[in-house]
Amino acid sequence: MKLLVTGGAGYVGSVAAAVLLEHGHDVTIIDNFSTGNREAVPADARLIEGDVSDIVEEVLSEGGFEGVVHFAARSLVGESVEKPNEYWHDNVVTALTLLDAMRAHGVNNLVFSSTAATYGEPDVVPITEDMPTQPTNAYGATKLSIDYAITSYAAAFGLAATSLRYFNVAGAYGNIGENREVETHLIPLVLQVATGHREKIFMFGDDWPTPDGTAVRDYIHILDLAKAHVLALESNEAGKHRIFNLGSGDGYSVKQVVEMCREVTGHPIPAEVAPRRAGDPATLIASSEKAKQELGWTPEHTDLRTIVEDAWAFTSALGDRSHAAKKKA
Repeated sequence: MKLLVTGGAGYVGSVAAAVLLEHGHDVTIIDNFSTGNREAVPADARLIEGDVSDIVEEVLSEGGFEGVVHFAARSLVGESVEKPNEYWHDNVVTALTLLDAMRAHGVNNLVFSSTAATYGEPDVVPITEDMPTQPTNAYGATKLSIDYAITSYAAAFGLAATSLRYFNVAGAYGNIGENREVETHLIPLVLQVATGHREKIFMFGDDWPTPDGTAVRDYIHILDLAKAHVLALESNEAGKHRIFNLGSGDGYSVKQVVEMCREVTGHPIPAEVAPRRAGDPATLIASSEKAKQELGWTPEHTDLRTIVEDAWAFTSALGDRSHAAKKKA
């Protein structure tokens, strides 16, 4: 298929683009590089630089596109609380512009990058797709709003669509990994201590109702996540909007993650307990049974050691490249 991937220079988007290319698809990427990295763009992909809302109409007017994978979005929870206006505009308005451009040019196949933040703070885990959606921040609210829009477009206009609600994405795929200017995810933050870019890691609360007192999260390997997008694109049906949770189905605590990073890196990684953060649930684990049964998706890299080893290989190589560049300069 000839595909458009928005946000294809980001962490998830670039890996998904690479996997789509490996499956024989023709990939065009739109990215404005507000958070993405040029070096993450797969060499075989066509790159168009700019904002999706500004250029998607022109790009799709070329014709021949058979599907879209929409990653481009703002995605920092804390920032979304401080700047909700930017999130509503950049996430929702952009998505509506994309949906209308797709409709205008007869592109009827969509996979949307959604989030577990649509569920808010669930009372029961593991989280299934039929549980209440009660986002607690603008980021989750914008993603949920887009899900509603997609549902209505599918019903009214025959759009074939799937929304994939991610839990904690981690790991790396070859030379593509997490490399953001503002990092908020636990595993790369811990690994920054091992590389000397951070003095210590903070554990927010050690008195949670969990086996070791620290919060528990579900981690999904980036390659498993990317493969789900391929399956979704290749199985979408006109008039249907499917929603799937993507996670490993297992949970690891903050202490377990820190300890595994110590083992993998050989670094002591100092850790300090800090007060709980408001709004943090004790445990977030996904049920991915629906994706397994209906999408035929099976995560293969669920072991925490594998996830951390892949992330560390990327982080170490990134540090080596940075050092070599500075030495050359």
